[in-house]
Amino acid sequence: MFSFNFRLGVIVLVFLSGHQAFAAPMGFEGSVMTMGDFNQNWREVGFNYAITSRDALGLTHLEFRSDDGKDKRQVDTLNYTRLLSRWNSSDAQSNLWLFMGIGEVRGSANNQSIDSKVIASSGFQFDYETRRVYFATTHKLYRASNLNHDTTSIRAGFSFYEADYDQTQPWFILETKYTNQISDKIEVIPMLRLINKNIFLEGGVNNSGQPRLNLMYTF
Repeated sequence: MFSFNFRLGVIVLVFLSGHQAFAAPMGFEGSVMTMGDFNQNWREVGFNYAITSRDALGLTHLEFRSDDGKDKRQVDTLNYTRLLSRWNSSDAQSNLWLFMGIGEVRGSANNQSIDSKVIASSGFQFDYETRRVYFATTHKLYRASNLNHDTTSIRAGFSFYEADYDQTQPWFILETKYTNQISDKIEVIPMLRLINKNIFLEGGVNNSGQPRLNLMYTF
């Protein structure tokens, strides 16, 4: 289950090409953003199309599991992303995003298969960024009958130096993440982020010793 979709996600992300990428969850009007987030217990692949400068529609495939491997979930959703508000200053920008999704969840609990269910996914993200500092907090609800896999993450970091558009800019990012009913642990991940034009790449190792890879590509 995990290996097939992991390979598929990597193939899709490697071969897509484009013009510009952001840490934001959607790109400019008319663009397609591809996304991938991979570690041992969480693997997510998706894309969205920006139908306006504030609205995007997309699809996401998500697989996650407990630390002991006994609880596993597969989630496929149709998603809507909305930029609710944006604040600009001379050297900074902040955004408030709304997420909504509907789809299917399946998997196993205590190594016993569970019936396929309809799942609703909604949430928000607030972020603030200058050319030197970054902060974001995200909360997403994953709700189905007798299931609550809400996920919360907080990210903060800084760039090592300012860079022009056509140069690679390195950042240090520290993320904390928690998923309800899957793990009792709060995941802590220090990462190196590289941004260059349309490419966004993050990599690190969490507090359980698991590698983490996060990619975005916009075209």
